[in-house]
Amino acid sequence: MAEWEVREINVVIQRLKIVASAIAVLVSAGGAASAQDAAKGEQVFKQCMTCHRIGPDAKNLVGPVLTGIIGRQSGTAPGFSYSAINKAAGENGLVWTNELIMAYLPDPNAFMKKFLTDKGKPDLATGSTKMAFKLADEQQRKDVIAYIDKFSEKK
Repeated sequence: MAEWEVREINVVIQRLKIVASAIAVLVSAGGAASAQDAAKGEQVFKQCMTCHRIGPDAKNLVGPVLTGIIGRQSGTAPGFSYSAINKAAGENGLVWTNELIMAYLPDPNAFMKKFLTDKGKPDLATGSTKMAFKLADEQQRKDVIAYIDKFSEKK
């Protein structure tokens, strides 16, 4: 084997070691942090409890009960008085999924307006939701959705 081939092999080995070290650091530092964590989500949900409840005995407050929200048509929680934009979104096909809630939480009003506009109903994309809270942190959104998902029927 030529000397230059040995040098090339050594360079590749060094690069592989660097990559392996980086992977080890990410894993040990919680590199799996992008995964959803329902226990952390329960802590995040405490912020939501100003307006929402969840669980078998939950009651509507300023916001609707979130028990069973995954798979539920927007604007249809029994006994809750929704904003016009929220009801319109539901009437035009908005059924909550984990992905849609993920997109909704950073800016509920912008989400509803975009949803209705994308559905060809910009005339209904007016007003605002009752939800003033915004959850910008992506990991907190993932975690709180994992928590909420525990209270949804699996279909």
